[in-house]
Amino acid sequence: MSLAESPVHSSSSDDFTGFLERALGSGSSHSSPDEEADYESDDGSGRSTKRRKVENLGSTDETHGSTSQVFVEENSEASPKKDICTHPGSVKDLCIVCGQRVDEKSGVPLGYIHKDFWLNNDEIDRVRSTDIKKSLHLKKLYLVLDLDHTLLNSTHLNHMTAEEEYLHSQTDSLQDVSNGSLFRVDVMHMMTKLRPFVRKFLKEASEMFEMYIYTMGERAYALEMAKLLDPRKEYFGDRVISRDDGTQKHQKGLDVVLGHESAALILDDTENAWTKHKDNLILMERYHFFRSSCHQFGFHCKSLSELKSDESEPEGALATVLEVLKRIHNMFFYESKDNLIDRDVRQVLKTLRKEILKGCKIVFSRVFPSKFQAENHQLWKMAEQLGATCSTELDPSVTHVVSTDAGTEKSRWAVKEKKFLVHPQWIEASNYMWLKQAEDKFPVKQTKT
Repeated sequence: MSLAESPVHSSSSDDFTGFLERALGSGSSHSSPDEEADYESDDGSGRSTKRRKVENLGSTDETHGSTSQVFVEENSEASPKKDICTHPGSVKDLCIVCGQRVDEKSGVPLGYIHKDFWLNNDEIDRVRSTDIKKSLHLKKLYLVLDLDHTLLNSTHLNHMTAEEEYLHSQTDSLQDVSNGSLFRVDVMHMMTKLRPFVRKFLKEASEMFEMYIYTMGERAYALEMAKLLDPRKEYFGDRVISRDDGTQKHQKGLDVVLGHESAALILDDTENAWTKHKDNLILMERYHFFRSSCHQFGFHCKSLSELKSDESEPEGALATVLEVLKRIHNMFFYESKDNLIDRDVRQVLKTLRKEILKGCKIVFSRVFPSKFQAENHQLWKMAEQLGATCSTELDPSVTHVVSTDAGTEKSRWAVKEKKFLVHPQWIEASNYMWLKQAEDKFPVKQTKT
């Protein structure tokens, strides 16, 4: 396909941005066609722009999604012609606007939108600036969702145990996946179990967020999982990002998400995957349905599948985090006094998180290695993020001693002084559930000597 035939070829940067809006906005707006057509925004240059729908611009051979309809931006005021193209983006090393070869690429690859597609940094900033105004106008933020152990759990067919063989007779049809939860995906040689509550979660979350999938799995796998979760492409459109689309090995980043960081939240079970965006992250409790998943993370116990059990729908992780997302959305749009465009969802997340263990003063006992700097331990940091005060010394203001052994001096002090003595899992559970957990559910046993 020549550049001129490409569905993203256009004569101006504004028309080109229309392709991005079509690709990223598919099935996510929930706004009416009239509302979409009437929405106006400032593109940063002082010009008012209005969107209009146009017909198919070309073949879909090289795009990852349908191009039956795209949006373009129609300038309400004529803009002066420019002699020098700024090369806002490229496909196969050819400028998307002028068609000239671009020898030096700068910016970010966005292969999930279009094969071999790059967008330069200035254009990314411009697109984000325009899109954030539209999203805020529609009372929407951005939500980036991990797949494995967050929305679902998959296993290779040859990794299934004898106790899991019964699952082969209980799989749902791939012809109509909308009501199913257990699927045999032969093209991937896998079986996939959707997390309980996931369909209601996606439906309700889509009303508050423009959503992306972002997985460290391969692109083929990501697209197959997206078909199970969103068969009608109502929630994600073409916003399905895989490890093939990232800019750093073994890392995920918001640089390939065309949503502003100040309005983006992330749901993922792996904190280390988001080293540059921990302030945007809501850490999810891992969903281990299959035996191979438990084994992968060092759990030597029967899996949910082997126990013929599953996570609770009304009290499970997705139901819990949906309520958190609703609170964040409400605080962002209706409780903040700042100008809407100046608000930052990361500050809302931080404020809400600090309410969980507010008023607790914690001392740890036999939780960290003896020579380890306590303040640098993950549990210490987690407790502080949840609003607790951590200390290395006992005093009357201490409310909780966190220990793995009831026989330590600090543990015995807690019992004598009628303070709470809890296992470290109390902090982790409070973090996952976004609520201070009942201390009596996390007792500490005395280690045998």
